[in-house]
Amino acid sequence: MGVYTHSSGNFLTRRGGFLVALVLFHIVLFWALKSGLAVKLLESITEPIKVDIVNEVKKDEPPPPPPPPKMELPPVEVPPPVIDITIPSDAPPTNAISNVTDRPQPPTPPPPPPPRQVVRTALKLNPKSSQPNVDDYYPETSRRLEEEGVAKIKVCVATNGRVKTAEVDEGSGFSRLDEAGVKVAKLLRFTPPTEDGKPIDDACGTVPIRFKLPNK
Repeated sequence: MGVYTHSSGNFLTRRGGFLVALVLFHIVLFWALKSGLAVKLLESITEPIKVDIVNEVKKDEPPPPPPPPKMELPPVEVPPPVIDITIPSDAPPTNAISNVTDRPQPPTPPPPPPPRQVVRTALKLNPKSSQPNVDDYYPETSRRLEEEGVAKIKVCVATNGRVKTAEVDEGSGFSRLDEAGVKVAKLLRFTPPTEDGKPIDDACGTVPIRFKLPNK
């Protein structure tokens, strides 16, 4: 029976030689790169590349031709239109302007009413009717400010003696007293005004309304 023996010494010797050769190769390669030997070797193998710079030469172009001269056209004359107006011989010429619209004309406005007849007369308070108390309409602000005065109010009375309109004819100097005087005048009751025994409508007169503080 034969026995196979393996020699470990030979294997280690081959492996060690391979490592030594690899280290020597790297040392040689590093030295070649460091000393420039590798660059010189590449320059000797490859041919140098030549680069020529060519400048573009501009061609002299001729100048553009001049523009053609402008021609002035003669003015265009438009002949006047020919209007042919024919007037019939049997119809006499007229200068009247006819109405070419069919819209209806607006109606004539009615005449204004006649002015209202105002009769100024002496008005008398009706003693049989109750009259307003001026103190009840005295403005509180005017009392605090001690405002006093006489407001002359123009009133127009109807046939039944009641006041139709009232407005300030002459102020008292204080607007609050004037407004209160108008309120009082509208509540007055007068004797129905008459003239020649006939009742008068819109008989007007002036009524003084006095505002006076009681302590003065």
